[in-house]
Amino acid sequence: MAGHSKFKNIMHRKGAQDKKRSAMFSKLSREITVAAKMGMPDPDMNPRLRLAVNAAKAQSMPKDNIQRAIDKAAQAGGEDYEEVRYEGYGPGGVALIVEALTDNRNRTATNVRTAFSKNGGNLGSEGSVSHGFERLGLIEYPVSVGDEDKVLEAAIEAGADDVESDMGEDGGHSIWTAPDALHEVAGNLEKALGEAETVKLAWKPTITVAMDEGGAATLLKLVDTLDDDDDVQTVWGNYEIADEIMEKLG
Repeated sequence: MAGHSKFKNIMHRKGAQDKKRSAMFSKLSREITVAAKMGMPDPDMNPRLRLAVNAAKAQSMPKDNIQRAIDKAAQAGGEDYEEVRYEGYGPGGVALIVEALTDNRNRTATNVRTAFSKNGGNLGSEGSVSHGFERLGLIEYPVSVGDEDKVLEAAIEAGADDVESDMGEDGGHSIWTAPDALHEVAGNLEKALGEAETVKLAWKPTITVAMDEGGAATLLKLVDTLDDDDDVQTVWGNYEIADEIMEKLG
């Protein structure tokens, strides 16, 4: 069950994240509104909304902002967002999955296609790369909650399927579950380890591609461009970038 992987969602690049706090709040708000619209506006009765609220709290989003996003779902004539997924290839044949919430599919598709074509990639059709990923639940904790053995034991007790621990400075614990078990496992882990940094559905690659410095620089530019788009919620990829290359690229 234990494992180690450098697989990281690009959202983990903490420096970039801090600079984009207001943009991140806007993306979190959008997910909360959509989740509240799709089910009950009560996080205890709506697992997707609970995950969205927990993700917002983990990023220190103020309670007022969270409540405003929930209330927005009940307003008549508000924006109607739909979930869209884009798939394509980046530099070096890296597979990327882009998840978006949009009120204008044409605008989002144009922006995503342009980001790929200008940064060494090309957009494919839906299903073109997702066969190389597994759809799983992901729960993340910082290194500070404990060592690998403590987290592994808690994860087994909670009903998780796999744990990957990286005890480095920017590391953490990634706990994987079946998609339909995410809500329950996250609740069990919260009792043992406290509130998680991240609880969400993820795309986990079955095989990763190691990037050289040149390819990594172009790839990160592509991912940053996608991430800067208000409609894009998350970018997942099957790339692996060595720590020394990440340090050089800053």
